[in-house]
Amino acid sequence: MRFAAHILLLSIAVTALPGCGIFGGGDDEELKPTELLDFEQTLAIRKLWSGKVGDGSEFLRLSLQPSGDGIRIYAASIDGVVSAFNPQNGKRLWRVDVDERLSAGPGVGEERLIVVTQQGEVVCLNTADGAEIWRSDIESESIAPPRLKNGVAVIATIDGKLRGLSLFDGAEKWLLEQALPPLTLRGTAVPAIVGSSVIAGFDNGRLLAAGLDDGIVEWETVLSQPTGRSDLERLADVDGAIAVVGQDVYAVGYHGRLAAIAAESGQILWSREISSYSGIGADWENIYTLSDDGEVIGLLRRNGSEVWRQTALVRREPTSPVSFDTAVAVGDFAGYVHLFDNGDGTPVARVRVGKGMISGAPVVIGGNLVVQNESGVIAVFAVKQAERPVKSNDQDENGGT
Repeated sequence: MRFAAHILLLSIAVTALPGCGIFGGGDDEELKPTELLDFEQTLAIRKLWSGKVGDGSEFLRLSLQPSGDGIRIYAASIDGVVSAFNPQNGKRLWRVDVDERLSAGPGVGEERLIVVTQQGEVVCLNTADGAEIWRSDIESESIAPPRLKNGVAVIATIDGKLRGLSLFDGAEKWLLEQALPPLTLRGTAVPAIVGSSVIAGFDNGRLLAAGLDDGIVEWETVLSQPTGRSDLERLADVDGAIAVVGQDVYAVGYHGRLAAIAAESGQILWSREISSYSGIGADWENIYTLSDDGEVIGLLRRNGSEVWRQTALVRREPTSPVSFDTAVAVGDFAGYVHLFDNGDGTPVARVRVGKGMISGAPVVIGGNLVVQNESGVIAVFAVKQAERPVKSNDQDENGGT
């Protein structure tokens, strides 16, 4: 009953918060999603291929995101199908059915692939052929992609626990747990691995670093401080992706702040009062996040100064932003991927995967943009490269004859 009540509260929170519902009540124009406007496309995007992964999961907001290892692209669907694709042409290389409904994954590393079932079972497959290696029951749901490195699979679950499982046999190497507040958003921060440490955020507003091999906490900081009189006002979740550039970590909390943190010490380098339930994207110059109602915000990575703010996706259920080429890519509830110039935020391209909602952020794999929607469709996009003029055989390098 406690687990069911917690899920009910999560649902109430999501529908009650600004920007968390696709449509508002009644005919109030202010609560409707922003209409898409025409613009001149200046970034040439082409679809390399698309395919069907499996059944859809409309509006469940699961964390089924594609991943890659430089050899294959992997994807999973809610009905338990896991597939490997050729990155260049989309040919399906193998397909397996784990016979359980899935909620997170796949995470890939060290020739292993990890998915998590809705019943709290972690399944490990061989990346070469999809053969099952082991299963481990963690008795809790995960809606954050697993992270794999140094023989460890890091799994974050909605009950405030972070686990390190052995990639060899699925045995639990360590377990960390944070107390949950009475009310939380339905979301889990995607852990990040920096060197030999894992960085994780929790629904109580805390961010911590722990040893990847032993789970010993190295530092802990409060990113989002619960305040207010009601449980709704005191929401302080740290959800979405944590960005890492070099040794700098970037994270944001709901009803809290966005901060740059030194990975080795936990020292806050700078912070800004921005409330967001989304994750963060980053490149060498800027970082990108969303406001509560869906504004896309670009900030300088060195000091957090705001560079631009884009309102085109307000109330369109945008995903976490992802840096791609010279743009920032964001998915929405209608299956569109929007690309904004990373320097000034102007729209530069728009493509559509299909009618299904894009709830998981797009992923950059091998220099291409890979997107999966909740209808179970995967699509891969690339930036068209300008063609070089063909040099005539009778011309020298300066164009003379």
